[in-house]
Amino acid sequence: MHTEELLLIRLTVEDRRYPLDAYRFIQEALRFAQEELSLGSDVEGEGAQGGTPEYERHLTGQEFCDAIRVYALQQYGYLALNVLHSMGLRSTRDFGNLVYNMIGIGIMRKSRRDRPEHFHDVYDFETAFRKEYVFDVPK
Repeated sequence: MHTEELLLIRLTVEDRRYPLDAYRFIQEALRFAQEELSLGSDVEGEGAQGGTPEYERHLTGQEFCDAIRVYALQQYGYLALNVLHSMGLRSTRDFGNLVYNMIGIGIMRKSRRDRPEHFHDVYDFETAFRKEYVFDVPK
């Protein structure tokens, strides 16, 4: 088992709100946002302890929440809301909690302008994952 996995497991012990699968989901969604959706701009980032600045691809909280929605719908379809709920994710604020937990242990980074509040109330889960869901029926 590698160091990052051990750090995530330790997080699940320290913050019991979210299982390991929730952290993995957020990591997968970030890769999806950057690689598949080509989201993010190059900015100077800072680590958890404010270490040496590095340039990296960065998404705002809102951009990341939108990418997570697209990723969840692509992966789970109409069941996305149920899957997210099974991981303890009930609002975009939960996405921010996960991200900031990972920033705290150095797995993710933030820019100087980022704030946890940028993840608050980005969209309503019921609307985003159920009411606006479009069933794609083959013809």
